[in-house]
Amino acid sequence: MAEEMKTQQQGGGSQDIKGDFSTLLLGVGNLLDTTLTPLGNALVQALESANSVAQQILEGISSTLNNNQGNK
Repeated sequence: MAEEMKTQQQGGGSQDIKGDFSTLLLGVGNLLDTTLTPLGNALVQALESANSVAQQILEGISSTLNNNQGNK
């Protein structure tokens, strides 16, 4: 059985990774960049939306407090 596996590995062709270390790092960096950029953009949009909601809440509180002070 071990002989069969050894023969299959030898006959299956080369599965070696070819390229120098800088090329591999460049490929990994490119992969991470293309993966993380959309996630970063989504995070920015979510934070901008949360900022907008928080600003509206604070404006409402400020308006309510100003109205209450004017009634006294």
